[in-house]
Amino acid sequence: MLRIYDWKTGAVYAEVPAKVGSRLFFGWIHSLEKIPWNEYFHVDSRYDLILDAITFPAFGAGIPEDKGRVCYVKDGLIHMEEIGQVFKELHWLNSHTATRDIALDGALVARGADLPQHARLRLVIEKIEKK
Repeated sequence: MLRIYDWKTGAVYAEVPAKVGSRLFFGWIHSLEKIPWNEYFHVDSRYDLILDAITFPAFGAGIPEDKGRVCYVKDGLIHMEEIGQVFKELHWLNSHTATRDIALDGALVARGADLPQHARLRLVIEKIEKK
């Protein structure tokens, strides 16, 4: 199960079924450069999120120049792929304007505007035990 929690209170703001192999998209706006940033993950067998790729339109402050094993430009975006970085969960300070779309397997889970403004949030994939 993919869940988005309030980091402090534990309130659940979104909950959707997820499985090993599910694909997560997390889109946001870079705080300094004001450019769209796209992150692509998959869920592995331990229910961790594996960062596969990032795309963005330009380099700037705080943007890596060599993340991943593959880097190319296509359709006006810089693509960095084969990253393989493991995340147990994602944490962010939500912004109605900086957090864009969060989608799982192509279906919208939430938009930044749907979640509490300036709340510290966490996104986690949790295994649900069958009873």
